[in-house]
This record gives sequence, structure tokens and C-alpha cells, in this order.
Amino acid sequence: MRITQSMMSSNMLRNLSNSYNKMGKLQQQISSGSKLTRPSDDPVAAIKGMGYRTDLSKVSQFTRNMNEVNSWLDSTDESLSQVGEALKRVQELVTQAATDTHTDEDRQKIKTEIDQIRQQIRDVANTQSGEKYIFSGTKTLEPLFSDASANAGATDPLPTLNGNNESVDIEVYNGVKLGVNINGKELFANIDKLMQDVQVALNDTDALNAGTTSGTAIGNLLGDISKGQNSILESLAQVGAKQNRVDMMTDRLSAQELNVTKQLSKNEDVDYEKAITQLITEESIHRASLSVGGRIIQPTLVDFL
Repeated sequence: MRITQSMMSSNMLRNLSNSYNKMGKLQQQISSGSKLTRPSDDPVAAIKGMGYRTDLSKVSQFTRNMNEVNSWLDSTDESLSQVGEALKRVQELVTQAATDTHTDEDRQKIKTEIDQIRQQIRDVANTQSGEKYIFSGTKTLEPLFSDASANAGATDPLPTLNGNNESVDIEVYNGVKLGVNINGKELFANIDKLMQDVQVALNDTDALNAGTTSGTAIGNLLGDISKGQNSILESLAQVGAKQNRVDMMTDRLSAQELNVTKQLSKNEDVDYEKAITQLITEESIHRASLSVGGRIIQPTLVDFL
């Protein structure tokens, strides 16, 4: 086979072009920090990278969900604590009113404060986390008490509460959902009924006995108040248990994110030491090719004359 000058020149240019491509690819990897500039560089690694990024997106969404859960539980915990303090004050007032030395006028003053406490508890029952009512079950756009500003006196009939007793579930991991609410409708219905009983007992006259309410009759409400406090403590215990689980799930998500990020880095990140060494080697080869090529295409017709 006859080797012509044109063939040698074409072959040299093709090799130089390949050398440029190799150096360009290495420079791109070093500047971007990724060994994959396009899927065709390593289809298997590219597919794995897509899977890792999907996992990271899920972890990111679950983390946002976890923030929503924390906000909901923190609001619930704070609200129930306020109700607990309110019932504690009610217990103190009822204990004072149970003493027969208190006149009806004294009891009316106590009842005035009780009225305000009942109103405050209704306001707490309408607590929102963001734009969602946390004690209304799945009907989060409806307040538990439609008109919390209405008169909450002893003659005020027990309200018809909105909402329901269904669980509000938020997904916090693959296939794992956490109920973030408590049975607020039942809880506050019982407490509102308790507050009305206290208000009735503190009135000047008892509708059943048609006479002044005795200290003993008022004192009998202390047992019901204790039950109301216990129900609040039980709900707080439920919230605390959920908060502990949220902490564990948060740690699990953090560990998952760290692990997936590590795998993604191993799959795609460039080994700088190796890439720089290869680039220097390719540059040396390219310079040698240019030097040899210059000698190959140097002869002309004049050189043979």
C-alpha cells in the first residue's frame, strides 16, 4: 500500500483532533467537578445519578413535611398548655367559691373571671398553624367554635362544634404517615361543658334546687375539673410522644440525605488528582504529536531540488 503525504497529513490532523477532544473533556471535568459531561460518557452512572437525585428530592420533600409536623405539634403543645393553666386557675377559683363564707356577690365576681376563662379556652380551641385550624380534625379550614367571640356565659347554650374527629396524616417517609392532630372536638366539647357547669353553679340560684348554691355543691365540681386537667395531660402526653418520634424521623432523614449525597458524589464527582495527572499526560502527548507532525509535513518540493 502506497502511503502518500496527504494520507500522513490527514492522519496527523485526525490524531491531533482526538488529542484536543481528550484534553477538552478533562478540562471540562476539572472545571465542573463532575466526570459526566453528558449521559453518553457513562450511561450506567448517569442512570444511577438520576435515581440518587430522585431520592434526594424525596428527602427534601419529607424534610419540608417534617417542618409542617413540628409546627403543628408545637402549636398543639402550646395551646394545650394554655388550657391546662386556665383549668388550674378555674380550680383555684372554684376552691375559693366552695367556702360558704363567700357571699353571692363574691361568687359573682369569681364567675365573671370564669366567664372570661371560658372565652379564652374557646379562642385557644380555634388556634391555627399557618392557615389551618389544628383542633378541627380534617376540616382544617373551619374553626372549632364558629363564633368564639360570642357570649360564653352560663345561659349560653352548648355550641355545635365544627370539624370532626378524623386524623390529619402527613407523610414523613416512604410509606410512613404520622397523625399530627389530637381529638380536639371531643376534648374541647367536654371542657366547654365543664366550664358551663361551673358557671351555673356560681349563679345566685341553682335551677335544680331553686335556692342559693351551697359551697358543697360548688366543691363537688372539683372532681370534674381534675378529670378535665387529666384529659389535657393525656393529650399533652400524646403530643410529646409524637414529638419524640418526629425527632427520630428527622435524624433518620438526615442520615438518609447524608448517605445518598455520599453515593451521588462517588458516582459522579471527578477525582481531581487523577484528572489533573491525565490532563498533564495528554498535554505532553499532544506536544509530542505537534512536534512529530511538524517534521512530517515540513518537506516540500523545494527540499528535493
